[in-house]
Amino acid sequence: MLNIKAIIFDLDGTLLDTIDDISDSMNLALQQNGLRTFSVEEYKYFVGSGVDELIRNTISVQNADQSLHESLKKCYLDNYARRQHIKTKPYPGIQELLKNLDDLGLIVNVLSNKPDHDTQTVINYYFPNIKFGRVYGKRPGYLVKPNPLAVNEMISELQISKTEVLYVGDTYTDMMTAKNAGLISIGVLWGFRKVTELQAGDAKYIVTNPEEILAIVKEGTQYGSIDR
Repeated sequence: MLNIKAIIFDLDGTLLDTIDDISDSMNLALQQNGLRTFSVEEYKYFVGSGVDELIRNTISVQNADQSLHESLKKCYLDNYARRQHIKTKPYPGIQELLKNLDDLGLIVNVLSNKPDHDTQTVINYYFPNIKFGRVYGKRPGYLVKPNPLAVNEMISELQISKTEVLYVGDTYTDMMTAKNAGLISIGVLWGFRKVTELQAGDAKYIVTNPEEILAIVKEGTQYGSIDR
């Protein structure tokens, strides 16, 4: 049986459906720099590894000049600061899941590759009534996930064992983050990627709805759409 005291959640594609605001902000930045735009479905595979990787993806796919990187980044960040509350919303059942986890006495945490300021902003905006232990975005001096440094620091600050922590995300990067940190991973299917990617990342559990995460916490290893 599991003895879980804390959960670390990814943000984009796991707690919040942010893809439309990200897509609109990036497409506007591309237009501002004379480049072509992309569909929401394409952006689901551009995001997940931080802003710089998002910019590199949009440039390289259309063989644009890499010298546009900083201009695109500034435009995107400015656009996203204005647009991050327009279409973004929590996934169905997430508010209830976080409340139930808190009621069970678990420490709920967030680790994102989104810039730390934006991570703090959307968490405070969309989850004002949820008590979080730690909320970290991409901070100066830290490599983006799947590097485990930020995860390890978070667990050290919480003063708990890695065997007492679940890591929840929607991408291969998230599953590798959990693996690199030595954590039990849960892959979610309501996010930006498909089941094959989560399987490739050796997800311990793959779930189709937030209630299954609560069941894993409550009942142990018999739950999850796929138990690896």
